[in-house]
Amino acid sequence: MIGKLTGTLAERNPPQVVVDCHGVGYEVDVPMSTFYNLPAAGERVSLLTHFVVREDAQILYGFGTAAERAAFRQLIKISGVGPRTALGVLSGMSVDELSQAITLQEAGRLVKIPGIGKKTAERLLLELKGKLGAEIALPAHAASESQADILQALVALGYSDKEAAAALKALPKDVAVGEGIKLALRALAK
Repeated sequence: MIGKLTGTLAERNPPQVVVDCHGVGYEVDVPMSTFYNLPAAGERVSLLTHFVVREDAQILYGFGTAAERAAFRQLIKISGVGPRTALGVLSGMSVDELSQAITLQEAGRLVKIPGIGKKTAERLLLELKGKLGAEIALPAHAASESQADILQALVALGYSDKEAAAALKALPKDVAVGEGIKLALRALAK
């Protein structure tokens, strides 16, 4: 029904903003990733929206990019995942990070998001596999299956994505998973 709002940003109260469109103020809930990229109050803003009508409320959700809105729409299709949870997921990680977590089936990254438990994370991975994760390719440094496994193991051990990717770059391309993890841990320990 309402697909896009363009107007003046009247108020900023996380996670909600008010967009003034020719004298009509629309309250819009946005993920924090969109919120941080908004201009200052009083400046012009344009948001892609998703309109939810419930028995007790009509809520407008806004997004800075089409990818965020598409991910939101995929998330709310999952049984047990409502708009608030979907907004929380998009506030906790970018669409690219979510897609990578789904592609690599990393429930541990999703569990770090407030409000997402182990069962919900596993349901997200199962339901979104091939829908959201398929939209991205693995990073060039994780092109082979063994390198993807090494990257996943390092992240599971608590290393950040950047640290794991840096350690992975130093490894030979055809290294076995076990040997690669050992070499990467040695490199990270230095």
